[in-house]
Amino acid sequence: MNIESIIGRRQFLKSATILGGLAALLGIVRPAAAGPKGPKRQPEQPSQGYRLTEHVKKYYETARL
Repeated sequence: MNIESIIGRRQFLKSATILGGLAALLGIVRPAAAGPKGPKRQPEQPSQGYRLTEHVKKYYETARL
């Protein structure tokens, strides 16, 4: 092997490594910077808590032991 072919291979491997690393970095960073797509979700209504309704009362009556 001559020196020119060894230097050419080394340069190729350096370039491939650098370009591969940049491509991977852009693939990871770019989608995160874009943010979520689609419509914004509306905040959910606050819960009104537990309510004793008629159907709950009927369930309690049938569940008694």
